[in-house]
Amino acid sequence: MFLAQLKVSPKLQQFVELSNDGYGIFDSDDTLLYCNQKFSELLSVPIDSSKNVNLEDLLRENHKNGRGIRISSGDIEAFINYTKKVRRSRDFRLFEVDFIDGRWFLFSEQLNEHNEILVQIKDITKQKVSELSLEEAVSDLRTAALTDELTKVGNRRALVESVANELSRCRRSGASMTMFLIDLDHFKAVNDTYGHQGGDVALRHVADLIKISLRPYDILGRIGGEEFAVFLSNTVSEDGLQIAERTRKAIQNSPIDYNGRVINLSISIGLTTLGCNAEFENLYEQADEALYRSKKAGRNRVTVY
Repeated sequence: MFLAQLKVSPKLQQFVELSNDGYGIFDSDDTLLYCNQKFSELLSVPIDSSKNVNLEDLLRENHKNGRGIRISSGDIEAFINYTKKVRRSRDFRLFEVDFIDGRWFLFSEQLNEHNEILVQIKDITKQKVSELSLEEAVSDLRTAALTDELTKVGNRRALVESVANELSRCRRSGASMTMFLIDLDHFKAVNDTYGHQGGDVALRHVADLIKISLRPYDILGRIGGEEFAVFLSNTVSEDGLQIAERTRKAIQNSPIDYNGRVINLSISIGLTTLGCNAEFENLYEQADEALYRSKKAGRNRVTVY
């Protein structure tokens, strides 16, 4: 299998045999005609050159023994059928493959006029790890940029971006949407009485209770200070009011035990519902006006615009 089976110069064969890249040539029936040592190691090609090695059999054997290419679905026959469709679909193909042992390889397939394929396998594990680490770092930075550090909910920027996306979707469906603003009542008194650490505990507590009161697909953001905003897509005013009241009651009925002292909390809420052509600013202004009325009326209540 590793001897010269093709008419190539001895010098070229020597370089190919010593290469850190794997090289293999398959005939039109996907039977292996030649491979170098590295190719044999990577794909566990039997050393017995008298045995005809077919690509499909090679894939099945590697899969059976838990080695070689990672097949995410676990269905080897489906994977083989897929390779049949894409192999020879173009004169040249380049694609990345991850192995079960965690390594990454760049595969290239070059087709000639006899429908034979030259396969090159290059180890790109270091580059791929660096690439994935960079992508993860960028993702972490973006998440940090969109997350309120104290409460771990979305910040104002995240809220505006998420609502903008939902408004675009809403305009296609024609559904109504609801937003309500939440303000923690007498928060200055909480800070004055229990210190800023106590205030931070209160804000985290309120954020957690709001999240529990909402539906999984509702959008929550901390706008700043003691104010939060909630956006409810495809939600009429009656349903929005029910969710807002549930949130208000959850906070009123959940005092905090802080260093042996009880902190009783309440919130005021302003709510509005508009059609799908509204902008974020319209929702915010109306909800803010309703929130002002809740505070003026004595706090710890929900007011609908």
